[in-house]
Amino acid sequence: MTAATDRASGTARSTRLRFAWLLVVLAALLVAAIASVVIGARGVTAADVLAGVGGADRTLAQAAVAQRVPRTVLAALVGAALGIAGAVMQGVTRNPLADPGILGVNLGASLAIATGMVSFGLVSAASHVWVAILGAAVAAVFVYTVGSLGHGGPTPLKLALAGAVTSAALAALINAVVLARNDVASTFRSWQVGGVGGASFDRIGQVLPFLLVGLVICLLTARGLNSLALGDDLAAGLGERVALIRALSSLGAVVLCGAATAAAGPIAFVGLVIPHLCRLLIGVDHRWLLPFSALGGAVLLTVADVVGRLVARPEEIDVGIITALVGAPFFIWIVRRQKVRAL
Repeated sequence: MTAATDRASGTARSTRLRFAWLLVVLAALLVAAIASVVIGARGVTAADVLAGVGGADRTLAQAAVAQRVPRTVLAALVGAALGIAGAVMQGVTRNPLADPGILGVNLGASLAIATGMVSFGLVSAASHVWVAILGAAVAAVFVYTVGSLGHGGPTPLKLALAGAVTSAALAALINAVVLARNDVASTFRSWQVGGVGGASFDRIGQVLPFLLVGLVICLLTARGLNSLALGDDLAAGLGERVALIRALSSLGAVVLCGAATAAAGPIAFVGLVIPHLCRLLIGVDHRWLLPFSALGGAVLLTVADVVGRLVARPEEIDVGIITALVGAPFFIWIVRRQKVRAL
């Protein structure tokens, strides 16, 4: 009876702690969003913010606010999508190094978009999403297949190496496709860095349905991902349909990666950093980890966008560069911490 009481008390404390961290992360997201609207090359006041959001006749400061609002929304949505996608990929592969950028998924989407722009004249975000999802799916399947070859199956190191090699090959293919068209090259290169500048609510509306679909699919597989963490055999013994869970969760992650890449370019390391930080805060239960990864990803990308505006004022540094500067050392730390075995 005492053991049961202790377990119940421990569960209650854990739940309270998670709700406390939830309030902290929500507050951080609110502060980051306000900073994103207020901070930029042109200073604004509270009156400018109100007029910029709702007014028709705007001053230059108010017009700047009107441009920053959709930019802030897009940064939060893309960060949330990449955060969840990274957590799902790490859960599906049981690989602490899994990330849409490291595994080549984002570059697969980029190659598909580049091909669509050059060969078929695709220009809208809605058309980019479809080809991006296809490219992301092909890249994900290819990397996982290559990383599964040989003794030991898909180990973290083999998947990381397969992703690195695939990313290098995809980057070369992207250059080959784009360089043939000078009229597309400049636009594509600025997009390829990864950024949320030039965002609009029309652009957000074109990718939002895909982001919502991917989010729902991933959240529905949260309990199954908890079972996969125990191993395929044990998960099957608990009555889980392992292949179905892995397929659905992978589909959700691919949809999120494709939509995020179509909207903001191939932004790396968000899906690597955020799930690890969230596990330190709230544990490994995916029913909590996925929502926290969404909020954490939104905070990280919004803050990265603000930092990119501050360090190079009056110019800007795209968020893809900022996240790379943060994520690369984190990636090295994870490799050393996990002491990944060689082939």
